[in-house]
Order: sequence, then structure tokens, then C-alpha cells
Amino acid sequence: MKKCIILANGKPPKKSIITFFLKRGYNKLICADGGANSALKMGLKPDVIIGDLDSISTKALEKFKSVSKIIKLKRQNDTDVEKCLKFAIRKKYDEALLLGATGNRLDHTFCNIGIVLKFFPKIKISLIAEDSFLKAYTGNVMLKTISGETISLYGISPKTIITSNGLKYELKNIALPFGVRESTSNIALKNPVKLQINNGVAFVIRDVKTMIENDLF
Repeated sequence: MKKCIILANGKPPKKSIITFFLKRGYNKLICADGGANSALKMGLKPDVIIGDLDSISTKALEKFKSVSKIIKLKRQNDTDVEKCLKFAIRKKYDEALLLGATGNRLDHTFCNIGIVLKFFPKIKISLIAEDSFLKAYTGNVMLKTISGETISLYGISPKTIITSNGLKYELKNIALPFGVRESTSNIALKNPVKLQINNGVAFVIRDVKTMIENDLF
């Protein structure tokens, strides 16, 4: 299974989180334009830099021009993150971990969370923001967990029905449409937690530090 990291131009995670996933099979680092600035600050070398190149610093461009593949795409109907995802899809990547996708621009944050859904049929995207790990699921799901772990679930469509086994507040054929109902700060009681998600996609949000420390990937 091919996996990549896409580093966007928002607030980046700690370098230790990136290196953790690089060692766990996400072995291609793709920077979305100004994400290369964060890579430079952390001493990381992008494999590929993609975007219209209006955000990358002169210093980063000079540093990486001879060691990274740089692809300039001017089309404005795609964000730089979308350009990176389309590149990953063309290169037959199965999963992408999106980092630096949130920050002080709520519209950018909202857009990038929506991208997880937009590209879901073509590539599985996870997103890390601050201490949170977000992933979209459908069908039969088994989550490797520890007892007491906080797990939040959000449906998107009222047609999406969710049933759980192993949560403190079990879900039984329940819809969790955005803006109407959710399962925030639910608690895992056993390992694994099982989910059945029918007729759509649901977001599961967990604490990334807990997942890393307990090897829950």
C-alpha cells in the first residue's frame, strides 16, 4: 500500500510527528507550495513541491530546487492541496496524511476538511490538526483502541447511519448529520471498537498523541 504525506502551508505539526509517520510507511513527502517553508524550518527534504509557487520563500525554493521535484501549476480552480492530491492519485497512492492544513484561516481549515470528503472515493485521507487525528470511514470499521480513549464521531449526511460496539455511549442505527447531532467525546470501553457506517461517510476524531504512544495505527 502506497502512502504519502502532504504538508500544506498552515500551522505545521511537530517534526517528531512527521518523522513518526515517515517511518510508518508514509515515505513520500509532498509539499503544497508554502508547505516547503515549514519543511525547510524543520530540516526535512520534500520529495515533491507542487503549487503555483506564490507562497514558497525564495530561500526554500533555492534550497530545494536541486534536490526536490518542483511542479508549478497555475490553474486556480484547484487549491495547492488539491493539486498535490491529484498528483498522489495519478501516482497510485492509496493513502495521504494531510498536515499543516489548519491555522488562523477558518475558511482554509473548512476547505481542507471538506477535501477529505471530496477525494474520499479516490484516496483515503487522514488529517492531523494540533492534537487531533481525523479520518473518514465507511462500511465495517475496526478501530484499534485503549480503554478510556476519547473518540468523537461526526456523520455528514442525514442518510448516513452509524452503529457502534465498544463505546460508552453506543450508537444504534443513528444518523449524525452535521449541524444537527454528533457524538462528541465518546469513550472507548474495549479494544477494538467496531463501527458499521452505511450510506455514506463519517469522521472519526481521536487524540494523535494517545494513538502514537499506544501504537493505535
